Amino acid sequence: MKRYADIIYVNGSVLTIDENSTVAEGLAIAGDEILAVGERQEIERLAGPNTRVVDMRGGTLLPGINDSHLHTISWGLTRPPLSLDVSYPAVTSIADITRVVADAVAEAEPGQWIVGAGWDLGYLEEYRENPDRMPTRHDLDAVSPDNPVHLQDFSYHTIWVNSRALELAGIDENTVPPPGSTILTDDGGRPIGVLSEGAQHAIAALLPPLNDEVREAAVLSAVAELNALGITSFTEPGLGPGDKSGGMGEGGLATYHRLLEEGRLNARVTALLLPVSMSSSYADFAAELDAMTVPPTKDPRMVNVVGVKILADGIPPNKTAWMHDHYVSGGCGELTVAGETDEERVAQLNQMITHAHRAGYQAGVHITGDRGIDAVVDAFSAAVSEHPRQDSRHYVIHGDFLTARSMRICAEYGFGVNMNPTIKWTIADLEEQFVGAERAAYEWPYRDAIDAGINVASGSDAPVTEPDWLQGVSTMMLRESKASGKVSGEDQCITLTEALRTYTAAGAWQDFAEDWKGTLEPGKVADLCLLDQDLLSLDPHDIPRATVRMTVLGGRVVHERES
Repeated sequence: MKRYADIIYVNGSVLTIDENSTVAEGLAIAGDEILAVGERQEIERLAGPNTRVVDMRGGTLLPGINDSHLHTISWGLTRPPLSLDVSYPAVTSIADITRVVADAVAEAEPGQWIVGAGWDLGYLEEYRENPDRMPTRHDLDAVSPDNPVHLQDFSYHTIWVNSRALELAGIDENTVPPPGSTILTDDGGRPIGVLSEGAQHAIAALLPPLNDEVREAAVLSAVAELNALGITSFTEPGLGPGDKSGGMGEGGLATYHRLLEEGRLNARVTALLLPVSMSSSYADFAAELDAMTVPPTKDPRMVNVVGVKILADGIPPNKTAWMHDHYVSGGCGELTVAGETDEERVAQLNQMITHAHRAGYQAGVHITGDRGIDAVVDAFSAAVSEHPRQDSRHYVIHGDFLTARSMRICAEYGFGVNMNPTIKWTIADLEEQFVGAERAAYEWPYRDAIDAGINVASGSDAPVTEPDWLQGVSTMMLRESKASGKVSGEDQCITLTEALRTYTAAGAWQDFAEDWKGTLEPGKVADLCLLDQDLLSLDPHDIPRATVRMTVLGGRVVHERES
């Protein structure tokens, strides 16, 4: 008996992203799987009396997009009405931010926390005019002397708080920041209210704990927007006691499971556990990881825990990434794990990675500096060599300054790297003042990593940047910056197909799921993204302006834009 399709797509380009980069004319879905991919006539023969025929009108059909590093709950929580929007272009100055905070204080109860997110030094008028003019607690004290204020920056590596928040956390001129962290001070040694890396946690831990209703609202609103962007899969990189954002990590995994059980989860979630935060020791890491329990999942293709996240250094703009060579203004950063010396910190990191590996987890390590990356990749290879097990797929998260040496090791052992093109687009110009023009251009070396044979996946790191994968594709092809349009590392440009692969097949590999998702091939799940433009003929500059017409998850339409 002939099997008819439920939906067929014709009259456009089907970019399968398979091993041969096949471009087809049509695709058919039956149930939750892809039934056929091929020429238009072949696909049209699968149409029955109840088949829906979608005219792509010259558009492009892709595998469902996989944002392989996206803090989805955080992204939902940092959006109004759950958080103040202090990001550019909503605000363009410190004065703008204080006005936003003042308005919130006027509506708040006495002593209630005022929380916001998204501020970026590079887009604050006062700082652009005078780089010595940092945001301070005094700016916030003027409008909120009694309500504690917690404003997360765009990178999630720095906070700006007022005096009341510092007082509640017991932070003063005698406070010593954790390893790899900073507490900015004035000439008298008093904290100005800007804290980075592990130093943030003493204040973040005081934020009111989240309840199930708020977490669910954050997930549902975020996933609805992801569907509208063509995203059907994402990696939630860090759920557990190590997340200090008001207890978000403690209940995050349970929230995803609950929404799945209730049939309200419209995206596939791969999760990394986060046992500890920055500046922690191996002993704490091992104890927390061993104590964590992963609840059984109703459907591992929808919610699945595959690994553990380890926070190993900071970020270049904070000069907390661990570098071989000095920053422009001096210093090389350091690892953000416990230890008094570099050697002690490397030993702690090695033990953490080995423990995760021996426990059967994939290790995803946040590491941005070149010296730190070399240390992490060495730890990966040592763990695999000492305790062999098949296909660990450990990977470097961010990998800003991935070295040729680390690329060779990653290719040899089958380790991956997860890069961030939308962050490249956002900070390319800013980076030059910290690492110089040559290193800033090299940052996120897509071309070299792909040529080395490494599985390179892309993620937005939202809420650090918006999950705008179309902009990410354009940036990988052009390497142009957001602020000036200047080309940053032309030799690291990659092709359209290579860029799309980082958002589809490579993410599926990272998830241990390449057998059933990530490409458009018969038998794989029908996760699709339909664009209104022909990507093959578009100028790369025009790619971000393409619109998602339809998003399909397992054969079910979860987003459709009216014609």
